[in-house]
Amino acid sequence: MKYFIAADHAGIDIKEYVKELFEKKGHEVLDLGPFSKDRVDYPDFAAKVCTEVLKDENSKGILICGSGIGMSMAANKFDGIRAALCHNEYSAKMAREHNDANVICLGERVSGYGMIEAIVDAWDNATFQGGRHEGRVDKINALGKMGSCRV
Repeated sequence: MKYFIAADHAGIDIKEYVKELFEKKGHEVLDLGPFSKDRVDYPDFAAKVCTEVLKDENSKGILICGSGIGMSMAANKFDGIRAALCHNEYSAKMAREHNDANVICLGERVSGYGMIEAIVDAWDNATFQGGRHEGRVDKINALGKMGSCRV
C-alpha cells in the first residue's frame, strides 16, 4: 500500500514515528512535509495529502496535528475523502471496516507513542467490510457532490 503522510508543526514528531512504523510493515510512505518545527498551517498539508490520495485510488493518507481535529476537518472538505480522527484502536478499526476511511487523522498531543502504534496496527490490519456498509459509504460520498446540503 502507498501512504501519503503530512503533519503540521504540532505533529511532526509523531509523523516521523508513524512513517517508520508503516515502512517497517513494507508500505511505501511519501512524506509531504513539513520537515521542521517551524509554524505552518495544517489546511495546507491536509490539501497536499488529500490531493495525492484522490489521484491514486490505491493509496491512503495519514494526517497529524496537535489534536487531529483540524486536519480531519480540513481533509473532509475534499470530495472523495473520508477522513477519520482516531484516538484508539477501536475507532481506527471501525473507520476502515465500516466507513472505508481513506485518510486517518492523529493527534500528537492526544495519543502517546504506544497508543499511536496500536492505532496504526488496527488501521493497517482492517479492511472495508462492504455489504451493509456500502450503501452508507455511498451516501457519504454523495454528500460531497451535493454542495450545500440541507436535510
